[in-house]
Amino acid sequence: MNLKLKDEKAQSMVEFAIIFPILLLILVGIIEFGFMFSGYLTLSNASREAARSISLGAGDVAAVQKVKDSAANLDKTHIVVTINPVEAIRKQGDLVTLTITYDYDFLTPFMEKIFGNNFILKTETTMRVE
Repeated sequence: MNLKLKDEKAQSMVEFAIIFPILLLILVGIIEFGFMFSGYLTLSNASREAARSISLGAGDVAAVQKVKDSAANLDKTHIVVTINPVEAIRKQGDLVTLTITYDYDFLTPFMEKIFGNNFILKTETTMRVE
């Protein structure tokens, strides 16, 4: 009877050893997705704030600075802001489109092997110049 109980414990340990890496991968993937989604929401919010400031008459330089100020938890060297049309040809009533792209760095190294080194987050906001 004692031998059978000991064999069942060993079997459970082997099963856990087989399943543990898969569970760990799923858990890390969920955490990584949460950080990525948080970054996307930050960019989306920054895009809306900067586009609104442009629609109220702010210049392109001020809008880019607004994006970088609003995205405080992101690496500012990876943020690329594109504004169309540019300030020189923009007039009242035009639609202005502000696009932000961000090169997301994964927190865990093996996620780069799954998704590649460049994972781009992109958000776009269009508003009418008042």
